[in-house]
Amino acid sequence: MSRSWERKVSKNMQQLNKKRKKQGMSTYQGSAISDQMDVFKGRKYVLPIVLLALAALYALLGSATAKTTGQSNDVLNWVGVGLYILLALMIFLRKPYLKIERSSVSTMKFNRERRLSASEIEKIKIASGSVVIQGKGKAGNWVFSRMINLYDTQAMGERLEEFAKAHHIPVEHH
Repeated sequence: MSRSWERKVSKNMQQLNKKRKKQGMSTYQGSAISDQMDVFKGRKYVLPIVLLALAALYALLGSATAKTTGQSNDVLNWVGVGLYILLALMIFLRKPYLKIERSSVSTMKFNRERRLSASEIEKIKIASGSVVIQGKGKAGNWVFSRMINLYDTQAMGERLEEFAKAHHIPVEHH
């Protein structure tokens, strides 16, 4: 089933469930799209720590410079420090993910959702602390690491093995 057809089915099912809910009936489950996908979420913490360290460094340098020169550009300095802290918070709260659907995998890269269908995946490498999905051609490698982004790589590897077995994709264990 194509993705556009799956979206139509999902949209119609949502409309049907809204009508059934208004009539006091139970919702229709059917074969929902959400039942066919697994989402593994991680947490970015390295870049926010670096940004907070930079904010602290700029705050220290700005206050030391204001004391020695006597000039007061204090407001702009604190605005910059505040924006670094806000950026660190935004990056920390936005969780990276790997979504494994019936015939494709997707993740957020460069602020866009990137998708690889099963035919675009060359092989999957599973190690103790990381999972690598190697794409064909210019697709590149997708690396999901326990150390960098706190993914549950063991569960992710098991689910990717099932996905690979269903689509005849080679899996390497390291």
